Amino acid sequence: MIESYYNAFEAYRAQHPFEGEPTALYTPANYIMELGGKRLRPILALMGYELFNPNYTEALPLAYAIEIFHNFSLVHDDIMDAAPLRRGQPTVHTKWNLNTAILSGDVMLIYAYDYLLKLNAPSRIAEIVRVFNRVAREVCEGQQMDMDFETRQDVGIPEYLRMIELKTSVLIAGALEMAGLAAGASEADVKHMYEFGRNVGIAFQLQDDILDAFGDAEAVGKQIGGDIVQNKKTYLILKALEIGSVSDRQKLESWMNTPTVDAAAKIAQVKSLLQQLDVQNLAQQRKQEFQDLAFEHLQALSVPPQNRAALEALAHGLLDRAF
Repeated sequence: MIESYYNAFEAYRAQHPFEGEPTALYTPANYIMELGGKRLRPILALMGYELFNPNYTEALPLAYAIEIFHNFSLVHDDIMDAAPLRRGQPTVHTKWNLNTAILSGDVMLIYAYDYLLKLNAPSRIAEIVRVFNRVAREVCEGQQMDMDFETRQDVGIPEYLRMIELKTSVLIAGALEMAGLAAGASEADVKHMYEFGRNVGIAFQLQDDILDAFGDAEAVGKQIGGDIVQNKKTYLILKALEIGSVSDRQKLESWMNTPTVDAAAKIAQVKSLLQQLDVQNLAQQRKQEFQDLAFEHLQALSVPPQNRAALEALAHGLLDRAF
């Protein structure tokens, strides 16, 4: 079933490329959209719509708007991070230049609104746009928080959870919320959709934190300990700082506040301390709390259980993954 949503979305995307003059503005937008990815957010939008309306293809403009926005944010994130690669290919600002990446990203955001307006939901389009605006604003707030954390030494776990909620979770939640609105769901069901997505998104990011430090390199497909090398303040690091002894905190702060010279040695030292403090299990427990809450909201939807099966299976696949 998930493959059918993916194929429907890809067919729609292929039929609606960015076109116009000057081509130098639109070619980079098509490039980033064609780099692929899981298409998680548009698939969730289609699945969320189908919970309340069987003709999920009616939600393809919404799904496309959400994916355009997501990729617009990636173009600008890559500029801020000075990232050379995205999905194994040169980033837009690397392949072209900084000004082109900024302007192409800007036009993508404008097109996202155009596709929202193509939805056949006239009585709710204003509300859907308001939700989209709120989500877009919150994604920017999350990115700024993440940037602020790079130079702050007093970041706490509540702040970190709020940051990942804004940066990662609200777009997942908003995709489901907007899908429910477009499909004519009740106010209560729309709220349950949003909370399901919000909690899934937080749990998803916590799983990423865990896998980055303790995953299997071959399964994950990248170097284990990348966050440690980059001195990122993940949930695991913050939890260790919270529960560790004075000596533990001093060691960890020393490792995480200095440039990495010997990556392998640094990863080994930090992971050893995390293991001593049982931080992996503590992070897993916290992730499970968000996961359980997500499924409580999914079960509360006023739709037949069989209608929820595909969405539930997708969520389990995301949250129980080893990569």
